[in-house]
Amino acid sequence: MTIASHIRILALPALLAGLSGAAFAAGSTSSQFNVTATVMSACTLAATDLAFGNYSASAATPTDVSNNLTLTCTSGLPYTISLDGGTTSANVAARNMTDGASHSLKYFLYTTAARTTLWGDGTVGTSTLAGTGNGASQSLSVYGRIPGAQFVAAGAYSDRITVTVNY
Repeated sequence: MTIASHIRILALPALLAGLSGAAFAAGSTSSQFNVTATVMSACTLAATDLAFGNYSASAATPTDVSNNLTLTCTSGLPYTISLDGGTTSANVAARNMTDGASHSLKYFLYTTAARTTLWGDGTVGTSTLAGTGNGASQSLSVYGRIPGAQFVAAGAYSDRITVTVNY
């Protein structure tokens, strides 16, 4: 056997190994998977305080102020906002602030700046406010009024309203 034949015999297995490896590495496969989520209906709500400031009992005209509710609801989600009667009187049509004693100061909450529709829970002549979420913050105003000429005892008066969003 010559040296050239011997080199050919040694080179043959290396050549076959290289060919067989290349033949087996020339394939691929793939698969797919789904990505899913279920978006639940939701709303978030924040409210600023409604501060009437100083009230003069001798003023014949009412004292008007407003505050803001910031509501964010899922896009396309219908909602209804109601206001309770407060912790003092619990009457949505005739709310009262108290001075912590037995004195009370009458006030009203409305859905519009014209102060024609009482904002409550839909009972005793009050209305709720309805809308539809758009996925962004919506600013809604609560319009408050203290009627004029309420000669009550001097002092600091307060009440607490609970805002409820039903969706």
